[in-house]
Amino acid sequence: MRARTSTVLAASLVLALTAGPLVAPALAAPVVTASARTTSAPDADALRAAISGLPNADATAALVRVGGTDGVWRGSSGVHDLASGRAADPDARFRAGSTTKVVTAAAVLKLAAQVKVDLGTPIQHYLPGLLTPAFKPITVRQLLNHTSGIQAGDGWGDSFEEQYAHRFDTLTPRQVVASAVAKGPEFCPGEKQDYLNINYTILGLLIEKVTGRSYAEEAARLVLRPAGMRDTYFPGADPRIRGPHNHGYQAVTRADGATRLVDVTEWNVADRWAAGDMISTTADLERLMTALFGGRIVPPGPELEEMFTVPAGIEGATYSAGFQRFEVDGRVYWFKSGARPGYSTAVGGSRDLRRTLVYSVTSTDAKGTSMNKVAERIVLAALT
Repeated sequence: MRARTSTVLAASLVLALTAGPLVAPALAAPVVTASARTTSAPDADALRAAISGLPNADATAALVRVGGTDGVWRGSSGVHDLASGRAADPDARFRAGSTTKVVTAAAVLKLAAQVKVDLGTPIQHYLPGLLTPAFKPITVRQLLNHTSGIQAGDGWGDSFEEQYAHRFDTLTPRQVVASAVAKGPEFCPGEKQDYLNINYTILGLLIEKVTGRSYAEEAARLVLRPAGMRDTYFPGADPRIRGPHNHGYQAVTRADGATRLVDVTEWNVADRWAAGDMISTTADLERLMTALFGGRIVPPGPELEEMFTVPAGIEGATYSAGFQRFEVDGRVYWFKSGARPGYSTAVGGSRDLRRTLVYSVTSTDAKGTSMNKVAERIVLAALT
């Protein structure tokens, strides 16, 4: 059962990613802390085992919250930083990456419920001149579910080395959008599904245009404050993580073949903006899930249903507005993963809130090409 489920998860989710086993330098002694209050479902022993042995070659820390009506488990493992070796802070802030898209989607859907945005109206109506005539009408809904056909915007390069060299530089959302528009459409709107940040960057611009206020202000007003997310914020061009946080690291192979871990905690992620620049905590992301699925952010109705609706008629489509659908042993879960250098995150659960899961893993290759082994163990322990 576990082996089969592992295959399903690895194939259907883009959770915390890492590129295979690495030979890491000598690390501080593992530190594990955990507390459990379970009823029927969370397997406390499996969850403890999933995060044991950190730091290792794949991660330096892990923070986990399993919740829902089936039971609760909280745990943390690893270190705050490699230099001190002290225990990881279970309440630490971290870069939440693309889980930001859940907040952006919720903000747009709430505006739609307030009749300030129409999901079937082309984005060209709200943001005239943003796209060239080469683009056919693209609805707000098609941006939400990644069927717009807009190509990816440019960043600071493809390799870690290129991106690291620009980690304190600012690339604005407008610059990212302009680079994407210049490439022309990838496909006709609604024809395919291609998960890309650019869709949510444009949705951030939509929120600002409709409300007349900044994305950060509106995301806080519409989503963060109603959900009680007191430790979540949007850093803009500030490369720091304010408040308590565990350090993130990237494994880099030296010329002699050995591996060293580079501290990547400070990083300007302004280019990710409404698609991925949020800083949060596991407790706040759990509050988001509970409030959102409980209908306390987007009111129950057609707008909330968008979060649980994968576009029909598109082969291989799994993304809805803000989430990705997958199924384990007959139960459907809605998840969103996120990754920034040093930090891999996921938030999700069943729609009925019987089971929710939030984790933050300080992955040593968060933007790699295969699933982080610690994250995979956490998911399997929490959901099977």
